[in-house]
Amino acid sequence: MTDPGSGEQSAQGSRVAAFFDLDKTVIAKSSTLAFSRPFFREGLINRRAVLKSAYAQFVFMLAGADADQMDRMRAHITALCEGWDVEQVRAIVDETLHDIVDPLVYKEATQLVADHKEEEHDIVVVSASGDELVAPIASMIGATHSVGTRMAVTEGRYSGVVDFYCYGENKAVAARELAAEHGYDLSRSFAYSDSVTDLPLLELVGHPTVVNPDRGLRKIAAQRGWPVLTFSDPVPLRSRIPTPSGATVAATAIGLGAAAAAGAAWYGIRRRRRS
Repeated sequence: MTDPGSGEQSAQGSRVAAFFDLDKTVIAKSSTLAFSRPFFREGLINRRAVLKSAYAQFVFMLAGADADQMDRMRAHITALCEGWDVEQVRAIVDETLHDIVDPLVYKEATQLVADHKEEEHDIVVVSASGDELVAPIASMIGATHSVGTRMAVTEGRYSGVVDFYCYGENKAVAARELAAEHGYDLSRSFAYSDSVTDLPLLELVGHPTVVNPDRGLRKIAAQRGWPVLTFSDPVPLRSRIPTPSGATVAATAIGLGAAAAAGAAWYGIRRRRRS
């Protein structure tokens, strides 16, 4: 059990929360990269971006993304999504969310969520993916709250500015704010993640657990004696968890740029081979 800063928070309440990262912790792939094909069909991105996203997904599954890669992705995202019509994005996500996400959710994650709910713990999904994508996925698994990256909107279109980047230390910031708002005792709360970049969140709670960890997080978990879980069985949710209202599903633009940014190296190799 760890204590960095949790004592101060525990005085604020007595409720318990279980904080879950999303990608490779609750679902088997990158939630943001998974939507490249429907956005291609609707003309928001081109075929090259779809090919890049396939490679980016492959790299993500092998090694994840470090802090420098995530910063580059964020910069690319702001440029790619600027000017996109929010309502168009909302409609695409609404129509395709369950077909894309249902088969990706780990059975082990849904069981863990159910176990926490039996203990009357609140479930909170905290992800660097777009808030409007994170929220409906969180609803699908029965979460109480969710926090994701938020992009600014001007006159119904993405402005190219990120209001809140839910990544690294900012995940801990979001958890502290939720603890203050809902009365969570962070020293008794739980957190689950696959990435060393989520160390601030894991260190914030009394019960950190790593899931499908990257190399850096696995090393830290071994040093600190944190539990390590392996999730490997994605199963469809449609027959087991009620479908949330599509009216609350909104844009996921924050993640589409990641597909193009993370796959740029592959595209360059492909062009050289053709030459």
